[in-house]
Amino acid sequence: MSDYLLKSLGYDGQVRVYVVDATQTVAEAQRRHETWSAASAALGRTMIGALLLGATLKGEEKMTVKVEGNGPAGHIIVDSNGKGEVKGYIANPKISLPLNEFGKLDVRGAVGTEGSLTVTKDLGMKEAFSGQVPLVSGELGEDFTYYMANSEQTPSAIGLSVLVDTDDSIKAAGGFMIQVMPGATDETITALENRLATIPMISQLMEEGATPEDILERLMGKDNVKVLEQLPIMFKCDCSKERFSRAIIALGTKEIEDMIIEDQGAEASCHFCGNHYHYDVADLEALKADATN
Repeated sequence: MSDYLLKSLGYDGQVRVYVVDATQTVAEAQRRHETWSAASAALGRTMIGALLLGATLKGEEKMTVKVEGNGPAGHIIVDSNGKGEVKGYIANPKISLPLNEFGKLDVRGAVGTEGSLTVTKDLGMKEAFSGQVPLVSGELGEDFTYYMANSEQTPSAIGLSVLVDTDDSIKAAGGFMIQVMPGATDETITALENRLATIPMISQLMEEGATPEDILERLMGKDNVKVLEQLPIMFKCDCSKERFSRAIIALGTKEIEDMIIEDQGAEASCHFCGNHYHYDVADLEALKADATN
């Protein structure tokens, strides 16, 4: 089954709920970047958070999430859009730490507890919208929740979960975002809080076979939710040799000439997906001619 995200309303429209199964998507990132356990969980959670926030966008609109903590993982950068596409990378993929006091992967230890979470949205306007909050946890679910409350003034509950196998492969990855709408009653908020207090980790439910529909039912109650849309989710990078070529042309003729003389070619690598693009001397000569024009 391919990954997908459910957009839905609960409690007669008093809450908006998004639930996502991103197991294969996070697994694709793990394979491409060869991340170790703690890095896999940190990158995976950031990707899930970006997918949930991206689900609030329209088709061509896109966003970048940047996590910059003081932990050994270094910065994490993830791009997502309104079509369910996501790509991302972590500065130091080879991070594996002892389990934390709860016997779980130590995401906080990898990310750090000091730093920032920045979300930049490109909504097709002249200026991009950007919001930044300090890290409040380093576990990332709480940090995305804090961002929504402070930068977007939307009371939310966000859960992000990645289960990593002993060989560093991804067993399960998913999450949810609940947004409380204006006018929600105290009874609704209390009912939600009670359900959230007892729900197991999303990746644990998914490993046991739960679908996003099942998780939605656990979060909202059986007859308390209306699904609006099912959105397919995938890891997708829009890099290409043509795109890197434009970047090389922008360097100017002298830089390109240096590549020809000193290196007899060039290699470009994409941070997001790990694809490599090779340029031989003939390629560079053609790009140098373009740079001259």
